[in-house]
Amino acid sequence: MRIIPEIRAFEDDLVSWRRDLHAHPELAYREHRTAGLVAERLQRWGIDVDRGLADTGVVGTLSKGEGPMIGLRADMDALPMEEANTFAHRSQLPGRMHACGHDGHTTMLLGAARYLAEHGDFSGTVRFIFQPAEEAAGGAKRMLDDGLFTRFPVDAVFGMHNWPGLAAGQFATRAGPLMASLDTFDIRIAGHGAHGAAPQDGVDPVAAAAQVVTAVQTIVSRNVDPLKSAVISVTRIHGGDADNVIPPEVRLGGGIRSFDPEVRALLCQRLVEVVEGVCASLGASGAVEFTARYPAVINATESTSLALETAAAIVGETNVDTETGPVMVSEDFAYLLEASTGCFIFIGNGGGDGGCMIHNPGYDFNDDILTLGATYWARLAQGFLR
Repeated sequence: MRIIPEIRAFEDDLVSWRRDLHAHPELAYREHRTAGLVAERLQRWGIDVDRGLADTGVVGTLSKGEGPMIGLRADMDALPMEEANTFAHRSQLPGRMHACGHDGHTTMLLGAARYLAEHGDFSGTVRFIFQPAEEAAGGAKRMLDDGLFTRFPVDAVFGMHNWPGLAAGQFATRAGPLMASLDTFDIRIAGHGAHGAAPQDGVDPVAAAAQVVTAVQTIVSRNVDPLKSAVISVTRIHGGDADNVIPPEVRLGGGIRSFDPEVRALLCQRLVEVVEGVCASLGASGAVEFTARYPAVINATESTSLALETAAAIVGETNVDTETGPVMVSEDFAYLLEASTGCFIFIGNGGGDGGCMIHNPGYDFNDDILTLGATYWARLAQGFLR
């Protein structure tokens, strides 16, 4: 494995930074401490810093002569969940945890920024994009809306995410669709409340909700081409407070995921039609509100080729999966890929302690891959700007 020696030399710093971030997780748009630490370190290395995009976003700009411009993005936010780990760097804040590895993502990009500022051999501009609110809060879109690529233009943008189950020292990605779109929804089913002993006096939204959940599952199986991937999951049902009262309303929620934009549009359309139709047939009324909407992550061919070549030069071709299967989880990096060409790649987080899947209370980022991720970022930037 060809880790850059200068990055290997400050590995202890990377581990210290990462564990400090892990111990102080911050939720979407509240990453004030994290953003402050990022900005302070970038400035210390002579990198121009701009703050305030999407409230807590940070953009570092490193220019060395005329040439192309590349964007490298890391996410900073944590999740609202309790940590189960007991190690020394566990979360110090109840109900908050870096359960997705954004502490590691931020640290790896900081490591690359330090190396490129001190030793980088290239001609052009690197934009170090530290993004808030990736976890279902649309921080990437907020940064774009605040002028990310108009104020800080790039010719291509790249992202990276750790992946438990993929061995440490390995990378995986593919050209084309990599991660699914996400449309979360909230369904309000309105009926007419009544005594539980006299259902004939009301309109039961609980019975309507049960039929809606069942009917929604036919959308994918009956309307989508079986050769195309899609999923609709109802994950929330709330209604009623007493055993002998038919409530006036039930709320449902969940998410729709797919890769094809036409399939995505069909799923959303059919969800509305099914909810309204089933409820009407039972005398109730149903309304659908879409609460978050992420496009699919679709990698550009040329950018993906560069990412794969860069990874292979570091870890060897046998440790790079160039045709990894798409996954149904979502990533708001997709917004950046809609605004610019680019590529998103997975870096193996390995197994062992803390090697469980992301969004698990026992998860921890693997410190052994910090220098690898920083090396990948640095070599990618140099390769793009050579």
